[in-house]
Amino acid sequence: MFRNLTVEQSIHEAYVEAIRRAERFIYIENQYFIGGCRLWEKDRHCGCRNLIPIEIALKVVSKIRAKQRFAVYIVIPMWSEECLRVQRVGDILHWTRETMKMMYKLIGEAIKESGEPAAGHPRDYLNFFCLANREEEGKGEFHPPRSPHPATQYWNAQKYRRFMVYVHSKLMIVDDIYILIGSANVNQRSMDGQRDTEIAIGCYQQSKIGEDKMSGGDIHAYRMSLWFEHTGSADELFRSEPQSLECVQKMRSIGDQMWRIYSDEEVVDMEGVHLVTYPVHVTRDGSVEDLADNDGNFPDTRTPVKGRRSILLPPVFTT
Repeated sequence: MFRNLTVEQSIHEAYVEAIRRAERFIYIENQYFIGGCRLWEKDRHCGCRNLIPIEIALKVVSKIRAKQRFAVYIVIPMWSEECLRVQRVGDILHWTRETMKMMYKLIGEAIKESGEPAAGHPRDYLNFFCLANREEEGKGEFHPPRSPHPATQYWNAQKYRRFMVYVHSKLMIVDDIYILIGSANVNQRSMDGQRDTEIAIGCYQQSKIGEDKMSGGDIHAYRMSLWFEHTGSADELFRSEPQSLECVQKMRSIGDQMWRIYSDEEVVDMEGVHLVTYPVHVTRDGSVEDLADNDGNFPDTRTPVKGRRSILLPPVFTT
């Protein structure tokens, strides 16, 4: 009966092929980032077996071993769009944390194996960010006639004037010469080939003879417009050397500073800069830990950043 059944996985294959061909850097924006469960610390048999996170980590590992620079920037939302009280959100955060732990562990092991202090820290190669906004009250600002119930998440968000900017895009840019963009999330539902229906397009822009591969094209311009929107900066490092340690440190510095502003008790305007570091602490050996502030929860919530595995929901619903 199923002899002629075809599983359509061309989007997954396109991601994997592009990652394997990457030479300098990868930039990803996606609503979800979950995969590689066979190498997770927990829940290895949950079925979230797409290879995209593993391929990215192994690409970084190969570059460390070859003593070459490489950088990966991944932008995801703080949490999925449902109400934080829904069990599904805790599950997705749990899968996301397991994915991060797997990737940073592989990179940390590669740095240790290199035996060279210059090999650096896992965040010199891989960084996760999210987007957020915080504004001081402006003159003549509208005040709603009714207030949310005190001490609720929405009430806290209004009081402290901070909100996440939801990431719903699904794109990957490789070396400023290839872009993959469409409807597919980096999770098993989108990449399985037998579940959600997805569409994507991959575009390659070949550089002219004698021209720097990463200069001047439309894909490069698109990435720069995104980075300017997120950081408020068009730094020369962003344009010419996104793979460099200096560029990584610049982006990381912006993200870390904005997270401090976003998570602090005092309301300070973020002044149009939205890039914040995803709230985890990564150690030199690649361990992923909770931040000390807010008891490991997202600001204004009681939801742990590391998520909480549901005892009721089957993984097929949330991976």
